[in-house]
Amino acid sequence: MLQALLTLLALSADPAPPWLLAEAFKLPSQYTNQESGYFALVAGLNDRLYIGTAKYGENAYLLEFDPRTNKVRMVLDVNEVTKLSGRGFAAQAKIHTRNHVGASGKIYVGSKQGYPEKGEERCLYPGGFVLTHDPKTGQNETFGIAKAQHGIISVMPDEERGVAYISTCSDDRPIDHTHFMVLDLKTKKYVDLGDMEQAYAFIVLDHLGRAYHPVRGGRMARYDPRTQKLVQLRPTVDGKPAGLPFSKEGCILNWDTSPDRKTLWAVEMTTNALYRFDLTSDPPAGVTVGPLLVPGAKGRTDCRCLCVGPEGTVWAAVTVHGVVDGPRLHLVRFDPKVDKQPRDLGRVGVANPDFTSFVDDKGQPKPWHHTMPVTKDGTRSPWQPMGICQTREGTVWIKTIAPYTLLKLTRDQVRK
Repeated sequence: MLQALLTLLALSADPAPPWLLAEAFKLPSQYTNQESGYFALVAGLNDRLYIGTAKYGENAYLLEFDPRTNKVRMVLDVNEVTKLSGRGFAAQAKIHTRNHVGASGKIYVGSKQGYPEKGEERCLYPGGFVLTHDPKTGQNETFGIAKAQHGIISVMPDEERGVAYISTCSDDRPIDHTHFMVLDLKTKKYVDLGDMEQAYAFIVLDHLGRAYHPVRGGRMARYDPRTQKLVQLRPTVDGKPAGLPFSKEGCILNWDTSPDRKTLWAVEMTTNALYRFDLTSDPPAGVTVGPLLVPGAKGRTDCRCLCVGPEGTVWAAVTVHGVVDGPRLHLVRFDPKVDKQPRDLGRVGVANPDFTSFVDDKGQPKPWHHTMPVTKDGTRSPWQPMGICQTREGTVWIKTIAPYTLLKLTRDQVRK
């Protein structure tokens, strides 16, 4: 009881950090039914943003946002491209993938299952599709179902070698069965490299064109297309084998590489730290760069969003729970050229609070608009980030859900 009281007093004394005010843009509600879209955010080679949506029990879409005009348009309708029209748990309910861009400029995404309602069997879901959108031509393409009854959680293209790497997801718990697969982009045939059992897996490529997939328990699977061999590696962190606490059960292991693909940057969902791995070493040697938020920060951190920008800067959107006037969303930066530790740039708020309505015609709160409350000083405070990216001119974009929103932070704001 005494310890609980001391903790409460400490949280109450935690001062609110300075605001970092972002311009907000509401994404069209007709393409969702719970104002949601998960990790699916990427900047195309045309500097437009490509955003996946979730419309549970119905369909999923890929949206294009043009920062020059602030206009949004739908560019890929999953049901239309796949010629399916399943409903309920049979629907292609989400584009949940960490979207990626091929050398051609094509946007690579995957579809996946939603959640079964009472009485629905998981066998109703046929399986997820790998899909592409070509911004140059407007053409969309499907590469078929990768694995029956599994959704797609990650698609990483390597167009130079004519392949893409896939991670599937069964959505089982406590172990999500996630198959690491190779897709031949010409023949549209898949090769299954095995079950990695790591939920929310992201795939990356290194400087030699080798593909990495996380494996439950702190290991990495690496596939070399030159030899067509798969090996499992036991990376180290600070000279010790990677494992607990680095790889907790149920964590999201969020990876991205440096522009030269020789360095792998990683965060976990609930571990307040940024990690760096050397992909030129074998096995990859990792170090703890530092805490995402300052040592001793009150509350529990939640980080589902990490990206590496075009210039090699690491960006993370981190939520802190259990704090007064919270939860709080922070933008964290680590520039290897100038920063010694990850730098907290401040608490993200909304600069234009009238960007959308939070109540209906009767003055009642709109459904699925609950993660952007108003704080005591009148600032709208989003706290559920799901995606982050940086465009070539330096703007950082954060995607939040409920309501489904893009938050814009200019180069001047994030370079202060």
